[in-house]
Amino acid sequence: MLDSHKSRATRLPLIAVGVLLLLMGLAMLAGGIRLVTLGGSWYYLLAGIGIALSGALAIAARRATLWLYAFTLFASNLWALWEVGLDWWQLVPRLALWFVFGILLLLPWVRRPLVAQRSAPLATVALGVAVVLAGATALASQFTAPGTLQGEIAERAPAQVDPAYAGGDDWRAYGATNAGTHYSSLGDITPENVTRLEEAWRIQTGDRPGAGDPGELTSENTPLKVNDTLYLCTPHSQVLALDPTSGATKWRFDPQLSLQGAKDFSGWAHMTCRGVAYHDQADYPAARPVDARPIASVDAQRSGAAEDTARLFAEGASETATQCPRQIFLPTADGRLISLDADSGERCEAFGEHGEVDLTRGLGEFTPGGYYATSPPVVTRDLVIIGGHVTDNESTDEPSGVVRAYDVRDGHLVWNWDSGNPDATAPLADGERYTRNSPNVWSMISADERLGLVYLPVGNQMPDQYGAERSEGAERYSAGLVALDLATGQVRWHQQLTHHDLWDMDVPAQPILTDVATPNGMRPAVIQPTKQGSLYVFDRRNGEPIIPVDEIAAPQGAIEGDHTAPTQPRSRLNLLPPELTEASMWGATPFDQLMCRITFRSLRYEGQYTPPSLEGSIVYPGNVGVFNWGGVAVDPARQAIFTSPNYMAFTSRLVPRAEVPADSAQASEGNGLLLNLGAPYAVEMKPFLSRLGFPCQAPSWGDVAGVDLAESKVVWKRPNGTSRDSSPIVPLPFNLGVPAMGGPMTTAGGVSFLSGTLDQYLRAYDITTGKELWKARLPAGGQATPMSYRGADGRQYVLVSVGGHGSFGTKMGDYVIAYALPETP
Repeated sequence: MLDSHKSRATRLPLIAVGVLLLLMGLAMLAGGIRLVTLGGSWYYLLAGIGIALSGALAIAARRATLWLYAFTLFASNLWALWEVGLDWWQLVPRLALWFVFGILLLLPWVRRPLVAQRSAPLATVALGVAVVLAGATALASQFTAPGTLQGEIAERAPAQVDPAYAGGDDWRAYGATNAGTHYSSLGDITPENVTRLEEAWRIQTGDRPGAGDPGELTSENTPLKVNDTLYLCTPHSQVLALDPTSGATKWRFDPQLSLQGAKDFSGWAHMTCRGVAYHDQADYPAARPVDARPIASVDAQRSGAAEDTARLFAEGASETATQCPRQIFLPTADGRLISLDADSGERCEAFGEHGEVDLTRGLGEFTPGGYYATSPPVVTRDLVIIGGHVTDNESTDEPSGVVRAYDVRDGHLVWNWDSGNPDATAPLADGERYTRNSPNVWSMISADERLGLVYLPVGNQMPDQYGAERSEGAERYSAGLVALDLATGQVRWHQQLTHHDLWDMDVPAQPILTDVATPNGMRPAVIQPTKQGSLYVFDRRNGEPIIPVDEIAAPQGAIEGDHTAPTQPRSRLNLLPPELTEASMWGATPFDQLMCRITFRSLRYEGQYTPPSLEGSIVYPGNVGVFNWGGVAVDPARQAIFTSPNYMAFTSRLVPRAEVPADSAQASEGNGLLLNLGAPYAVEMKPFLSRLGFPCQAPSWGDVAGVDLAESKVVWKRPNGTSRDSSPIVPLPFNLGVPAMGGPMTTAGGVSFLSGTLDQYLRAYDITTGKELWKARLPAGGQATPMSYRGADGRQYVLVSVGGHGSFGTKMGDYVIAYALPETP
């Protein structure tokens, strides 16, 4: 009796291992059968048989357990190498679990019942060899770098950078200047001394999520430094003026947001303020009177003769300019544009009605939060020009995406450009309404005052995934780059960057103005980053491609009644990821990887631009985009681009109207269902994730990359960021390469900065090689674009807003943090 109890106790570890193997093997077998029926890999079916039989043999204490498991592990190792090579993160779900169970079977107290009657040295050796080979594969993969491109951007003779392209002691606009380069000409911080950066000061704005705020509350602000002051805005459209050297508050303005008839702010899709804009009358010595209209200046501006234009303006300052010679323009979350005295924070009463203009004028009805400006306007000599955010996929009867230009001094409307009626740019008369549901411009706008052009990154007409009823204007201008005459708002040229967009590939980032070296000398360029991964480079005078654009064949077969464009434009300069395959499916374990492979085989996917479908389609790159509102940073002197491309797949499924739940609370964006009221289909849009919440496609999901503009090529690229703050299971500081929401900034010292990754760090990189030089831990998500300036103490500062991002899932906060090199004694 004692021997019997002892025997059972001895076998318990082996039985436990056997039961686990049997259950896992049966699960693999069931999923493997389903995958094979979909035309997928046979591995899971065969491996499931091997693992399940190994478990059954272990329960029965048969020596064949060691032989069979050794064979299964060895075959799995060969299959993994054949599918993905020495790619550590791809090998983890294929081998890690089976490697662990191989070690368990080799442990004496587990293996003992298998060799109690007779030793089995060969079987033990076989399993040991299989385990060692799997371990060697894992070890060898540590010395490879799949997805990494090593290179160095060529050193060039120092070039004089046009001040229009560079911030310096000041950072005067969202992208440093109206050119949007995100480039500072300050060079005090270098690759050699950046490790000495230290926190100089931090503040908390006091604007944090509150009751009734949407889950998508975001802190995306890039402050300005000008007029010896930092100007920033918070998610609820409050403005703070700070001392740049200490962070001390000079003044604060609260616009007292209106709920527009709602009970709370929960209807606002993105409660954010990316920035404010600045206008200083002293920057323009010849000022026109406030009551003049810009008609006389049209011919001069169209000819690009800035000097002639200046002479048309009367000398002296208007009463309005005297009252507010320096203005801050604030777009609010309730659809207003407010002008503030930059010195005091008081309203500039002569601008519009008591210091504000109503951006909802001429738009018609919309639900609370359905229209407002999330991005700062662009400000020129005489105009403040602004677009607006329109809620995606709520209905087919949304406000117009009109772009409007107001006089900077008195706020009267000078021109409006509505893509639904593009030639009628004269100010809209009282009682008239702009074209409903026309494509909008929600991102940052750029301007070249010398050429007299303003550059618009244009969105698309709703709904995003169904285009059968789009207007002529939408088909022409949506998802494109449009250059308008600065004086009149008339179209000078345009380029469409996605034809008949069915994937929400609206143009998300500020166009970047710079000079690009070509074989025929320097050319004035506009660089447009896009969600689909292309970096389009056009001559900004006429829209002619500087880097060739090819029309590539696109998948066909749209839903009945709709159509797809036969080709799509792709720049030869791009950061597209490889197309997805079943082998590129991922997961933390072989089981969620198997489910991802089954899902992949169940959905429609024919590469980029796969049309939306009833069965569901994979959108890759997803609608968040390779590039989003953060854009890229351009170093005009080095002819280099520093950027952080994202690679996240999404799935979309068209849902017939009859199948949409009648209860709109059930059919919400939070559940992945976008209503598209008025269209025959709603759409279910979700990230392509495993059952455990991991991306179904293998890492990297976010990189940093360097582009040599003169050579028109990507020179270096590597995964960036860790899973420390975003893993759904065990947060570990593994460098997988995670997405970033928020743009980069670069400096004349050759150091670039990025804070937008899912993990909470501000990082510094060498722009020529991509090497990470330094990082600082942040107290919350840093989903904003850093900026740089010189303080009154002579030091170069790097500053970032650290407030988190609701829809990105990072930790919320309300910090603004500045870094600098230590003060010299």
